[in-house]
Amino acid sequence: MQLDLIGVPLDFGAGRRGVDMGPSAIRYAGLRQGLEALGLDVTDYGNIAVPLAETCQVGDPKLKYMEPIIGVAQRLAERVANTLAEGRLPLVLGGDHSLALGSVIGAARGRKLGLIWLDAHGDFNTHETSPSGNIHGMPLAALCGYGASALVTLNHGVPEGPKVDPHNIAIIGARDIDPEERRLLRSSGVAVYSMEAIDRLGINEVVHRAIETACRGTDGIYLSLDLDGIDPMFAPGVGTPVPGGLTFREAHLAVELLAETKRLVGMDLVEVNPILDRTNMTAELAVQLAFSAFGKRIWGTL
Repeated sequence: MQLDLIGVPLDFGAGRRGVDMGPSAIRYAGLRQGLEALGLDVTDYGNIAVPLAETCQVGDPKLKYMEPIIGVAQRLAERVANTLAEGRLPLVLGGDHSLALGSVIGAARGRKLGLIWLDAHGDFNTHETSPSGNIHGMPLAALCGYGASALVTLNHGVPEGPKVDPHNIAIIGARDIDPEERRLLRSSGVAVYSMEAIDRLGINEVVHRAIETACRGTDGIYLSLDLDGIDPMFAPGVGTPVPGGLTFREAHLAVELLAETKRLVGMDLVEVNPILDRTNMTAELAVQLAFSAFGKRIWGTL
């Protein structure tokens, strides 16, 4: 298996600084060495260029730092699309979750994509519903065609409308969704599996249902994994921790089940904030989850 590491030191989309250091923390935790020890052919493309926050303007308070975020997303979309066109798999290291605008759009180029969004949050706000104006709470809505046109189209770089059919998207681990965001999610067709659903059904059943959603008529699955989907006991180094998340083993089983489908075409690991972490344990967990996704050598060809 051939794997490309792509860092995105982006923290414009978040309300707290620090996730720009996430790619370095994940690399420092032994990502490349561990993947190579598992027999993978790994190329590290370094980091996508991200301007200094201090040189950028906040802009519209309902869409904070939209222009630099769009620029990063455009560059990331090209890198991910090129990786897949070369028959390699992208592993994107964040950075805040607004980067998924680029990674998912790049992965969806030329294919009908299913999407698993493992996250404590829905990330389904728009500039009209967001209480903060932070774009890391908007990327999934934009990928489904909702919200500011500039986000949906990356400033006319891609067509209007959904980049992934909402009926092929499943959120796993949700437990902190804003009221208006909840309304928009219900009308969208996205499948949402909250922590309550996981408690009632078990992670095995929930992930199999999510896989069915993401595989229905699609060419592959992309996994966008926010470390705040995991309980802060195991992943304290995130900007928006929410108690009651996935356990260490639930998170690993979810990733392992997705890997076993042989349908995965790429993965994000986002929202690792070393400033808020303890002894780099959140970055180390991110690395271990990457091993669960890629290390069994059960991935299929693209």
